[in-house]
Amino acid sequence: MAGLHTLGVFLLSFVAAVTWYFYARGQKARKETNPVAAEQKLPDPDPLWDFDLATATTRNHLYVNKTVRWPYFQTMAHQPMHVNNWIEIDKDYKWYIEEKARVIKEKGKVVIDSCPDNDEACGELMETLVDYLPKRYPTLFERIDCPGGGIWNKVTGEKLIGLEGKLGVDALMVCSRLVQDDFLMGLEREDGSVYFTGGLVAFPGFYLLSKKINKSLRIAHAPVPYFNEKLLMSVERTLKRFKPNEPFERTSWEIVDDRNLHWHNMADLDAGQKLPEGFHPKDLFFRVDHQTFRKLPRTKGIIFGVHPIMKRLEDFEDSPLVPMLLAKVHAEGDPKLMNYKVVSAYQDIMMPYLQELTARQIDRGLITGKEEVAAFRELIKDGKYPSTQTSLTQPTESEKYLKK
Repeated sequence: MAGLHTLGVFLLSFVAAVTWYFYARGQKARKETNPVAAEQKLPDPDPLWDFDLATATTRNHLYVNKTVRWPYFQTMAHQPMHVNNWIEIDKDYKWYIEEKARVIKEKGKVVIDSCPDNDEACGELMETLVDYLPKRYPTLFERIDCPGGGIWNKVTGEKLIGLEGKLGVDALMVCSRLVQDDFLMGLEREDGSVYFTGGLVAFPGFYLLSKKINKSLRIAHAPVPYFNEKLLMSVERTLKRFKPNEPFERTSWEIVDDRNLHWHNMADLDAGQKLPEGFHPKDLFFRVDHQTFRKLPRTKGIIFGVHPIMKRLEDFEDSPLVPMLLAKVHAEGDPKLMNYKVVSAYQDIMMPYLQELTARQIDRGLITGKEEVAAFRELIKDGKYPSTQTSLTQPTESEKYLKK
């Protein structure tokens, strides 16, 4: 019996060893055929089981990102991004989705398009979103087990099915029904340069996808002060080298005059023109574009996500030192950078109003007025930032007045 036991142990060990050998070979083969090793893949996001869409806001990027700095100069100002922060959803979600659908219907290829070498990346972006959203927001999205696969958007009630094999604009249309973000897409081509190769850009504010598509970073950024001279080489190097498990984020900012995220009224003003008479500075918006950068593991597509977030100037009264910071940036910032932001359209009416907000903060004891503006983040204790955004669902008083 002892001999039979020994033989049984030997056979079990032999079977286990053979099984492990072929398993290991299979794993090795998969790694060799997979362009991205397992260690380069992002982990799944943490699920938000208690997410309340009715009260949800994005992070306050003025504080958690390097949105406004002093001294103010042109820099990439990026930082590593946690996978949880790739897609932020807030209480205006349905408004954004409906507005995006309206813009796409009216503008077509002006805002949604793809070059042939970008079509597969569009499909991979869609797959990535469909995988990510039910994991991060399980109360809002659910995977559908059906031929071709699908996703149920519980907020809009849409069930998007038969997704397998969708490419190009068809895939981007699916993305447009899922998130508030726009997606500008890029690829490194044979000449070694990164090109904008497509995307869904319904909410750019001051530029159009149709004017950027199929152009290199150098050509597309020609109007941006200092970009090609100071930033192009480092930006292009970063975009070529960063890996799928190394996402990063940054934010940009502008002062704008309306809720038209696609094309602000200011974008049509000629040099030296002012906002119309009767416009109140409290209704100017501080627009933050939260920009996320991911590289798709299969197609190597570079994904520039952009989520515009708006806050009226009046609502900055509860943000200590921020009105003083904005006033200093506008008064003393680099003229080329400030002119690029069309400051001549609004600066005359905005600056006195920022001084008024600063005076109110001093009266309330929020600040003394003697602080260094660069230290505005230090006035916030325990990470309890002021409200991050203003709802866009209702017109401002100035908007209603000007439509009379």
